[in-house]
Amino acid sequence: MSRRLARQVAFQTLFQIDLAKSDVETALRQRLEDAELDAENEEYVKTVVRGVIQQRPALDAQISAVSKGWQVHRLGYVDRSILRLAIYEIVFMDDIPVRVAVNEAVELAKEFGDEESPKFVNGLLGTVVRDGGFV
Repeated sequence: MSRRLARQVAFQTLFQIDLAKSDVETALRQRLEDAELDAENEEYVKTVVRGVIQQRPALDAQISAVSKGWQVHRLGYVDRSILRLAIYEIVFMDDIPVRVAVNEAVELAKEFGDEESPKFVNGLLGTVVRDGGFV
């Protein structure tokens, strides 16, 4: 199974946690039961989801710092979840090329966001990358 599918499962898990205020481990278990992932990609999902939740205050501060007038709580659940996932990958996962993290985030935005989501996600992540990562 592909990393793209694993990234989609991670996004959906983060979205569920944010929207429904689900427990992290319950949401992970539910999503992973429904996905057909190999062990490596299942581990990726667990690592990323737990990492995003652990680093959420810092990730949200980063999003607020570069989103020019948009507080994180005002963003839609889809865009917010995608941005948290992508910034986590960019900052904390050295084995994932920055370009891949950005491109995959834009693809998620095309599939799950509204018509403005891909441009917004790409622009914000471009700023994060250009400014050198974390605040």
